[in-house]
Order: sequence, then structure tokens, then C-alpha cells
Amino acid sequence: MSLLSAPDPTWPAQAQAEAERWRSSGMQGLIAIHHIGSTAVPGLPAKPIIDLLPVFERLEACDAARQPIEALGYEWMGAFGLPGRRYMRRDDPETGTRLIHAHCYAAGSAEITRHLAFRDALRQNAALRAAYSSVKARCAALHPGDHRAYGACKSGWIDKTERTALERQT
Repeated sequence: MSLLSAPDPTWPAQAQAEAERWRSSGMQGLIAIHHIGSTAVPGLPAKPIIDLLPVFERLEACDAARQPIEALGYEWMGAFGLPGRRYMRRDDPETGTRLIHAHCYAAGSAEITRHLAFRDALRQNAALRAAYSSVKARCAALHPGDHRAYGACKSGWIDKTERTALERQT
């Protein structure tokens, strides 16, 4: 079973619809929601899970929004290994299929800048997109069904590309 799906042109609309659910929930301190990850890059194969990056005024505002977030169907995971982040995930209640990952940060976090720089570099550069597609395909073939090993396999390429993207922003 492959970890990757062919690019789906509906991913951006799915992300927008989910972001609208967040905005409509009345959460205090929510200031932006970005679509990140491979599903945010047109033409890029991806795990068919939408990654969102909600930005709150302060991390405490995100913590205070836990109940409304859970009411949207998310499982609250806390920092989940990354200080300064609040992570949650939403599965389809009928099938158990993972639908959404949400990585919440406080405004001004360097993690926001990093995620957006990587996404934007891929959106703007066809050769970079093709290279990443190749890395993803190789890693998926080496580690079918193993999400952790797949992620570890591509992490060096991602880290290098993120550093380059951030350097070009300055």
C-alpha cells in the first residue's frame, strides 16, 4: 500500500472548508489559518491528509480553545513532542480515516515562517517540486505503510530545502 496519493485538485478547497469551520466556531485569539504541507502544493503527490497551521495571538489562547477544537471533532494531542506547538488531528468518524492534522502556533513563531517558506518555495519552483516528488516516491517505495520511516527518509532533503528557502527570504 502506497503512502502517497496522486495530486488532488480539491485539496485546497477541502483546506479552505476546514479553515472556515474553525473560523465559524468562535474561537478567541485565532488570527489566521494556513494550508501547509504537500496538499497545499498543486501537482504534488501527498498523503491525502490536509495539514493546517492555525495561528493564535498567544499559545494560551490556543489552549483556551481546546473545547471548541474538540467539538469540531479533533483529538487534542498537546505539544506532541514539539515545544511551542499544539497539535491535533481529526479522523472521519465513520471510517477512521485520518483527514486533518492541525499544527497550532502563536503569532511570531519561527515555525510558522519555516512552514510557509517551504510551502511557497515548492509552489514557485517546478524543478524543486519535481525533486521533492522524486524524494517522496523513493521514500514511499522504501517504506511502504511505515509513516515514521517515510518521514525520516525525506527529512534531510526537507531540512536542506527549508534552510535554502529561509535564506532566500532574508
